[in-house]
Amino acid sequence: MLPLSFPEPDFSVRKQGDIPQIFDPIRKSWVRLTPEEWVRQNLIQLITQSLQIPAAYLSVEKEIQVGTLKKRFDLLVYNRRHLPWMLFECKSEVVELSEQTAAQLLSYHQVLQTHYLITCNGKNALGWYRDESGWLPLLQWPTLSEFDNTL
Repeated sequence: MLPLSFPEPDFSVRKQGDIPQIFDPIRKSWVRLTPEEWVRQNLIQLITQSLQIPAAYLSVEKEIQVGTLKKRFDLLVYNRRHLPWMLFECKSEVVELSEQTAAQLLSYHQVLQTHYLITCNGKNALGWYRDESGWLPLLQWPTLSEFDNTL
C-alpha cells in the first residue's frame, strides 16, 4: 500500500443550480464534483505539489481504444519525452480497491504501456511498477528524479 497524504486542498468549488462543480486545472473547465472527481482532483494536487511534476505532463479522462471498446482513463502522467509514464484509476471512497480495479488498469496499460499503475479511492492507494521481471508492488511514490530520468 502506498502512503497517502494529500496536500492542503486548493480547490475552486461552485454550484451550478443544484449540482456541485469543481474547477479542474488540467482540463481548464468546471466539472461535476462526484466522489471519484474529488479523488482525481486530490491526486492532481499530490502529483503537482508533493511529487512536483509539472501540470503540463498530466492528462485527464481521455478516450482510448481497448480492443474493440472505447474507454476513458482517469489520469495519466507523461514523462519528459511525452511517453506514458504513470496511470491512475480513481474510485470513490466507498469502492474498495480490488483485483477488478487492477484488471481495469492492466487493460488500459495494454494500450498506454506505462511504467507505473496506481489505483486510489481517497483513503487508500495501491501501486505497481514494471521492471525486467514484471510487475512489483509500489511501496513509495516515484520521485521527481525518477520522472526526469525515465526513458
